[in-house]
Amino acid sequence: MNGRSTAFIILLVVLFLIDLYAYKGVNTALGNYSLSTRRVVRIGYWILSIGILGMLVWVSATFQQQRINRNHAFMFSMAALFFLFFLPKVVIVLFHGLEDMFQLFRWSWWKLTPAGEASGEVISRTRFLSQIGLYAAAVPFIGVLYGITKGRRSFRVEQVPVRAANLPAAFDGLRIVHISDMHLGSFPKDSDIVARGVDMIQAQQPDLILFTGDLVNDYADEAEPWIPLLSGLDAPLGKYSILGNHDYSDYAYWSDPAAKVANLDLLKQHHATMGFRLLLDEHVPIERNGERIGLLGCQNWGRGFQQYGDLGRTLQGTETFPFRILMTHDPTHWEAQVWGTGVDITLSGHTHGAQFGVKINGHTYSPAQWVYKHWAGLYEHEGQRLYVNRGFGFIGFPGRVGMPPEITVLELQRG
Repeated sequence: MNGRSTAFIILLVVLFLIDLYAYKGVNTALGNYSLSTRRVVRIGYWILSIGILGMLVWVSATFQQQRINRNHAFMFSMAALFFLFFLPKVVIVLFHGLEDMFQLFRWSWWKLTPAGEASGEVISRTRFLSQIGLYAAAVPFIGVLYGITKGRRSFRVEQVPVRAANLPAAFDGLRIVHISDMHLGSFPKDSDIVARGVDMIQAQQPDLILFTGDLVNDYADEAEPWIPLLSGLDAPLGKYSILGNHDYSDYAYWSDPAAKVANLDLLKQHHATMGFRLLLDEHVPIERNGERIGLLGCQNWGRGFQQYGDLGRTLQGTETFPFRILMTHDPTHWEAQVWGTGVDITLSGHTHGAQFGVKINGHTYSPAQWVYKHWAGLYEHEGQRLYVNRGFGFIGFPGRVGMPPEITVLELQRG
């Protein structure tokens, strides 16, 4: 048995224990209901739980074959089903755990009190917290259901002013639409979500459109149904793009290395067909009213991911530009290599904001921040800035909960 199999078995055991304890919480919360009602709940609960665990085992065993067959929609649906019913159980476990701790404290206090022992009474069970947990479990259930039905199509336009004293006067007020992580292979071919996003991009009246990678999940032909639509995007100063980690198709199975190379070549052709100038460790001047700034595009470089990018080559010859914009897919690249280069603003994506988030007191919290130091929004370090786009599409979980797909409008301002 290899390490991966061992880890999966441990995961199954943990999930089963969560199921077991969550059921204990449900049973406690329904303690005042009739025996027949609790029996129906018990049967339904365990049919659903065992079914989902069985599904998890089956998907894991056939995962590679599912990817080869490109059954993305099926695998993503299974992920949605898992989260839909697993997250509510976590909430039930938390509340029932608190109640058990409270019950243990009451029992200990009762045992240590002479009057309690002398009375001969049995301490009664409270159900208040377990009942609250049962109601509270509806929150993640509804949230996930919203995320897979409405959340993934509810684009948010983020207006981000970027002020810089070294910005040439001709570029004052320049509107850049920044998009990232389309993952076109995740959308059903009859989906109107991509068209909705494209319409919103064009409605921003961009001067320049920049795409920071992950056009597809694995295969170049995933983009083909959307090429006419994306070709319609228009900006006076052009459309530019880079590659993300998924674009290299390193996660797909290739029996023939030449086929993998051909896949990447085809994807590059798709960028050109859609009117995007793909930047591969290179730079281009952007001209406006006789003045110029530098646009740089680096191949994917990330901690824990592929490091194809050559930042030195990308920067070579850009020192004369008064203002430089760098596109690099993975935000970990910024701190690892971009700091100290003088690049004015770096644009990234990659994190998707984990496709989950919750806003408390004006601050958004996401599992992404457990993994990435810079995971969404605007950051600054010694005069250099980074903007991390939360992504256009989705992968894995087919939805977005509290982390809507994003279209960023960066307005450059001189001063």
